[in-house]
Amino acid sequence: MVIAGATATGKSAIALDLAGRCNGIIINADASQIYADLRILSARPTIAEERQVPHRLFGHVDGAVTGSAADWAAEAAAAVAEAHAAGQLPVLVGGTGMYLRTLLNGIAPVPAIATEVRDAVRAIAPDTLHDLLKQEDPDGAARLHPNDRQRLARALEVVRGTGRTLADWQAAESGGIAGEVTLHGYVADVARDLLYQRIDRRFDSMLAEGAVDEVVVLRARYLDPALPVMKAIGVPPLLDHLAGRCELPTAAATAKQDSRNFAKRQLTWFRNQVPEWKRIASAAEIDVF
Repeated sequence: MVIAGATATGKSAIALDLAGRCNGIIINADASQIYADLRILSARPTIAEERQVPHRLFGHVDGAVTGSAADWAAEAAAAVAEAHAAGQLPVLVGGTGMYLRTLLNGIAPVPAIATEVRDAVRAIAPDTLHDLLKQEDPDGAARLHPNDRQRLARALEVVRGTGRTLADWQAAESGGIAGEVTLHGYVADVARDLLYQRIDRRFDSMLAEGAVDEVVVLRARYLDPALPVMKAIGVPPLLDHLAGRCELPTAAATAKQDSRNFAKRQLTWFRNQVPEWKRIASAAEIDVF
């Protein structure tokens, strides 16, 4: 069972309801919610919610570590097996499509990219990445948003470093669990206007719950700014605020816009990658139990 969707679509509440009714275990599939440092800003389940049903893979990775899709997929596969062995329903919930894809379809055998190739790509001006990828991997460029710098850089370094496109390598994926389980996929979906309203209200709630203090603690660790935990939505603008570069309302507005942009990309990913998954607004629409 997979319940995916964009941030603030209500997927977590749907998963909690379903797991509570169906003897389930909730398994996190959100790349930010794996980090121990980001309970508030990643909107991890509350302690009270975690007590209602078993939760796995939430807040179990230190922010000084770069979590990877491959590492998460191995942990998630083990958690799914644990649930099955206990006679429980594994409910994967989250919006990180790459995590879910890796778990279900496996790993693409992309060889290590030479350091000089990777460094050269990372030094390219972000606003030119999409145009360069159009020249070297037109199909890959067509699948990616021009502002998705991380994936654009990855696609470009792969084609330059291996002579094959990322899609070519992904066609040879192996090791996924999709063929070993009965999969029911759902995408939590709400009207765009309502989604954006929820995102704005959620960030206001995060501020009220102590998001600034959470970033104060994170900043005191002096972690590498390139780490995923330091680039999580909400962290950079609040760091700017703490450094005196902007007022809190400005930081909040930036974080809300970043979250809206990210939610839009998530919805596009799920629409393109798993169009067959049923779109739902509540647990009552899940019709397989």
